[in-house]
Amino acid sequence: MSLKLHNTLTGQKDDFIPLDPNRITLYVCGPTVYNFVHIGNARPVVVFDVLYRLLQRLYPEVVYARNITDIDDKIIKAAAENSEDIGVLTERFTAAFAEDMASLNAKTPNIIPKATDHISEMIAMIETLLKKGHAYEADGQVLFAVESMPDYGKLSGRKLEDMLAGARVEVADYKRHPGDFILWKPSTDEQPGWESPWGRGRPGWHIECSAMIHKHLGDVIDIHGGGQDLIFPHHENEIAQGCCAHGTDYVRYWLHNGYINIDGEKMSKSLGNFRLVRDLLTQYHGEILRFALLSSHYRSPLNFSADVLDNAEKGLDTLYYALLGRGETVAPAADYQLPDNHPVLDALKDDLNTSEAVSALHAIAGELNKAELAYKPALKAELLAAADLLGLLTVEPTAWFQNKNVSEDGLSNEAIDTLVAERTQAKKDKNFARADEIRQQLTDAGIQLEDTREGTRWSR
Repeated sequence: MSLKLHNTLTGQKDDFIPLDPNRITLYVCGPTVYNFVHIGNARPVVVFDVLYRLLQRLYPEVVYARNITDIDDKIIKAAAENSEDIGVLTERFTAAFAEDMASLNAKTPNIIPKATDHISEMIAMIETLLKKGHAYEADGQVLFAVESMPDYGKLSGRKLEDMLAGARVEVADYKRHPGDFILWKPSTDEQPGWESPWGRGRPGWHIECSAMIHKHLGDVIDIHGGGQDLIFPHHENEIAQGCCAHGTDYVRYWLHNGYINIDGEKMSKSLGNFRLVRDLLTQYHGEILRFALLSSHYRSPLNFSADVLDNAEKGLDTLYYALLGRGETVAPAADYQLPDNHPVLDALKDDLNTSEAVSALHAIAGELNKAELAYKPALKAELLAAADLLGLLTVEPTAWFQNKNVSEDGLSNEAIDTLVAERTQAKKDKNFARADEIRQQLTDAGIQLEDTREGTRWSR
């Protein structure tokens, strides 16, 4: 099947038709580096890492850029509160972000542009917008005139009169329209700034991505990704800048991941209910966090909880147990190639359906558990190749279980509990074939089951 992606711009699942099938361009909004990132920041990284892996499978070249915003009012405030140089602060948290994302098995993008390295490109784009009548100077600032773009609001579906609700700045009397947004603003002597035709100052937030995309990827790119919260105003304003500066479509496919909720409430720093990735990594392996983030469709909200993480760990344990086997030493087949019509590939080509892809991984693991020895190398290779598309099963099975209570038969207490629970559910679902498979798997591993009124008991 062909790759289909839900395009926020069209509001539907579209066939992906690249500008150049020999060179796919992908841009994802990265972090503003003034603190450690939370799990909500990690979701787009993991989601679009899966997309990057899929595109690499399907096309000969993929150019993936993810920026670093290292100049922002929040950064200035944090540095002042820490009595710390801004450059020192941003470098520290940029490095921390890279470490945390590497722990989640996220590949490093081809290009990681920093905003402060692209000030001249931003100034050039602002000058172009001024010359074309899409921007104006007022009170020492340069603003984009939203009324100059007839279809402004096409991404978010908002009308001009509704624009103020999502703006980052308060309405000022120097604005021609309340929705006009800052392209360049003056800096005080205490604030970082760069010389420009409009005096010493610094860029607005939105112009950064537009300028970096233009420099590194071109006038028009294939895919732009980010969190749902960026649709308005950030991505709406990116479209305005890119289209008006270069007279192009700017981005052909817009993809946005859903929010993460904590206890049913949207996670946010203002509510104090966010979870830092760095803190979570002290309790869970990074692959568990990744698995949890992929447990639901990327466009759906994800209720992040201890139960979700525990289920992710159990799910990974089941896959790793299949690779570990029951004491036999079987290497995966070296010459295996994942076919183009593989269920995991088909699931991901259907708008990154990761939950269906994970189900397909479990199906392979089930086959591996009951396969005769001669068929295990190919099945192990298939499981590893399919899991690689999701960035999973990257640890040696013995290393994965080294801190768990694993006996010589290869099954830990937690693994047995997981399989027993799966068997119980299979029986409730009248899936007796699966229930029998699990019983046989446990029997082969030397585990005895006893079904009682209180539930199933087991012993080694």
